[in-house]
Amino acid sequence: MDLKNFTSVIAQIAEEKGISVEKVIETIEMAIAAAYKKDYCEKGQIIKAKFDSQVGGVRFWQIKTVVDKDMIYSEKELEELKNKRQEDEEGVNKKIRFNPEKHIMIEDAKKIDSKIKTGDELETILETKEDYGRIAAQTAKQVIMQRIREAERESIFGEYKSKEGEIVSGIVQRIEQRVAFLDIGKTLGVLTKEEQVPGEFYRPGQRLKVYILKVEESSKGPVVFLSRAYPKLISKLFELEVPEISAGQVQVKSIAREAGSRSKIAVVSLAEGIDPIGSTVGQRGTRVMTVINELGGEKIDIIEYSDDPEKFIANALSPAKVLEVKQLPKNKALVIVPEDQLSLAIGKDGQNVRLATKLTGWKIDIRSAEVIEKEGLDIKEEEVKGEKEKTEEVEEKKEATDEKEKKPKKSSIKRKPKKEEEPKKEEINNN
Repeated sequence: MDLKNFTSVIAQIAEEKGISVEKVIETIEMAIAAAYKKDYCEKGQIIKAKFDSQVGGVRFWQIKTVVDKDMIYSEKELEELKNKRQEDEEGVNKKIRFNPEKHIMIEDAKKIDSKIKTGDELETILETKEDYGRIAAQTAKQVIMQRIREAERESIFGEYKSKEGEIVSGIVQRIEQRVAFLDIGKTLGVLTKEEQVPGEFYRPGQRLKVYILKVEESSKGPVVFLSRAYPKLISKLFELEVPEISAGQVQVKSIAREAGSRSKIAVVSLAEGIDPIGSTVGQRGTRVMTVINELGGEKIDIIEYSDDPEKFIANALSPAKVLEVKQLPKNKALVIVPEDQLSLAIGKDGQNVRLATKLTGWKIDIRSAEVIEKEGLDIKEEEVKGEKEKTEEVEEKKEATDEKEKKPKKSSIKRKPKKEEEPKKEEINNN
């Protein structure tokens, strides 16, 4: 055997399939063992082959498991178990049927190796053969193809499983019933209708950046599910475009997105002297425009995060100007804006306030300053009054429930009606 050529072929197969050289050699060893068994061994024998990389040859062994009398069925037990299923006999008794091709008694094994114990495997060296028939060669080929295919699937699954939560670049291969299949390297990714951006249309050959949602194993191999609508796609795109984010100097704290229409992201600086909004927007807006173009023109509002809820809520409602923010119970906030800023703060179809609510996690109620002045009510007094009314209403309901529970239940004994007693009193008076 030309060892140099053989080694280079193995290395080439490993590189093309994305699997290790050791896995390829192991696969070849199994295939050669299957071919050897097909031509020179009995059906039940267990054959092991080992490739010698120094010499370039292959050595063969027969494997037998060492057993004793307590581990195998006796002839009497086999007669009793004839009508029983294999599951019952192996599951309950945990014994095996003795096969001279697979098993060897401890007494006989001791003659070969004095240190061997029950349960160990006894290896017997076999004569090396080089001539194999057509059927044996075909068997070896099938084993190699199957094992390499399985190893390739395991490699792909492991690689993309570790990439969950990251973005990759893919090329649209085909579209079937609104489901797009993208070539993402070693496999095809699936972009379902639910994870597509509304209004986006895909064509074969188009290159897109997609977010890896999850990777699942199936009978046909690993399935990689992709997304273009997931909110974290935006933060990952900014990581690619903004060095300060990838370096950890600027952090994306939260994201609110309505895919295909508008998004809001909150950023904060973790290093002194770095403007989080300026670094994210870039010089003349180059960085943010790159992300917007990748998302098909989706609008992106970048706001500065703050630990102060009132300031954070005011920032989240930009570009509207906010006069005052009041924190209310139950994670609610009342925002006062000028009359001319009311429609801008609410946004088209309530989109701006809806995104601000998702971004901050606060339920936001927006009112104009003119309305507050016209009503002539102080916000705090109004809210305290409202809370008192709710508390009083709850207490009244509770008292009513307690009174109902305190009332005695009606007796099951029937009483005579009063109408029957009245005539009797009149008769006494007449007498």
